[in-house]
Amino acid sequence: MTATQNSNTVETTAVAQQGNPVDVILRRLATRAMGLTGADIERIIREARLKARRGKRAITYEDIEEGIRGNRPPVPYNLRWRFAFHEAGHAVVHHALDLGPVRGLNIDTGQGGYNLVGFHVWATDTRDWYEHMLTMLMAGRAAENLMFKRVSSGSGGADDSDLARATRIAFDMERTLGFGSEHPLLYRPHRDPGAVLDRAPELAARVHARLEAALDRGATILRRRRPTFHALAKALFDAQAMDENAVLQILADGDLPP
Repeated sequence: MTATQNSNTVETTAVAQQGNPVDVILRRLATRAMGLTGADIERIIREARLKARRGKRAITYEDIEEGIRGNRPPVPYNLRWRFAFHEAGHAVVHHALDLGPVRGLNIDTGQGGYNLVGFHVWATDTRDWYEHMLTMLMAGRAAENLMFKRVSSGSGGADDSDLARATRIAFDMERTLGFGSEHPLLYRPHRDPGAVLDRAPELAARVHARLEAALDRGATILRRRRPTFHALAKALFDAQAMDENAVLQILADGDLPP
């Protein structure tokens, strides 16, 4: 699953490279907490404070992190690998296409993986940008197919899923953004793309072709950057949550033209 944010956009000692130690810890906790609601976090902090009070000591960051981890069931070994490769696929392609920063990755949610990515606002709204977005969104599925020769339902199943968002973008490219292969100047919005696609098989074929092309582009990028892709997936499997600095260190090591 991909969370997004816009972006107007490591030591002679460990602290100098990564910044203020408190900032490092806060980034780690924020990455760990991806996928939790505000109510979840409030409850975890209350429980951590109660635990510290019973121990007659001050609350620590470790108490909060332990509370976050304890809020989630352990992810089975095989599923953890699938989550790691899926999210690494998104991150590698996002970075390769220079869409923006990768703020964090998390496979410790018990409900699938999460990645938080930003976008350079100066690069948005062109045809290339939308095609890059489709490629990034389909990259998790491409990663699963490359590594396991079969895909899970993790890319779909919900209105905010990778497939749902990619389908909406491809639909809008055909109907509202002026990039369609048929009547591109017509503005034809609709609140329910699924209903339109069910009634218009030719449109559905064009939208699907865009998604297939994006899937192939994502797979090509991951093959070209296989060492980086594998290294990031392994690091994410081990750590289960990685902040921006940890992700960037691996991605930057494998930089080459997309």
